[in-house]
Amino acid sequence: MGGSVTGGIAVRELHSLEEFGEVFRLFDRIWRPDPGGAPVTVELMRALSHAGNYVAGAYAEDGRLAGASVGFLAAPAGRALHSHVTGAETGRGVGLALKLHQREWALARGLDRVTWTYDPLVRRNAHFNLVKLGALPEEYLPSFYGAMDDAINAGDESDRVLAVWRLAEPRVAAAVRGEPCPPEVPPDAATGLGERDGRPVPGRADARVVLVAVPSDVEALRRRDPGAAKAWRHAVREVLGGLMAEGARVTGFHQKSCYVVERPG
Repeated sequence: MGGSVTGGIAVRELHSLEEFGEVFRLFDRIWRPDPGGAPVTVELMRALSHAGNYVAGAYAEDGRLAGASVGFLAAPAGRALHSHVTGAETGRGVGLALKLHQREWALARGLDRVTWTYDPLVRRNAHFNLVKLGALPEEYLPSFYGAMDDAINAGDESDRVLAVWRLAEPRVAAAVRGEPCPPEVPPDAATGLGERDGRPVPGRADARVVLVAVPSDVEALRRRDPGAAKAWRHAVREVLGGLMAEGARVTGFHQKSCYVVERPG
């Protein structure tokens, strides 16, 4: 697949050093990493693209690069693409345009899933991944990248969840048509982790369905109250990570505020 246009955003695969340089500078503006800490280098993008992996850019109507995504073929062989890093300007539909292009790229090559990691504390990302795309977290990964010193993650631990986008599933097809399926939240669902005065409040996690809240804006909280941000990190790791380690599955994200987790059986 070469290119696509969604909401005025044109997405296409990239192949030249000049294009990879544009992506590098875009990512530098987004993450502002320490020297040597760039999420991906020009040389690596060149190698990945040449080897048939996924490197794509999203362009606004004025021709300016507004987002980009870099991924590589992953296990299980012949079935999965792992989206390693995606950066986009917010509020313009760039992220959605990139993901829709990525989905079509994967389907055209006979792949049935795309995976990526994201910070489970970032509400807008959870809503985007689970509701707008129909992906679901399938693994909790504590301190996955170790210490990170960029402007977005500095001072926090790099817990991630592995999102799995099963491209042919009806819930995914509905979501990308703009028809997301809300998760089932029964009346007896328990609050495993709630919020009071901006801080996490542990509840009970022994019900069949458990709700796990995350803060409204963890990135702002890191700057304003690092202690509260750390408390959220450890609480979500204990409750959400603990449930997933026990075999519970996340079924959705409720009211843009909390994960819905269902115990097996």
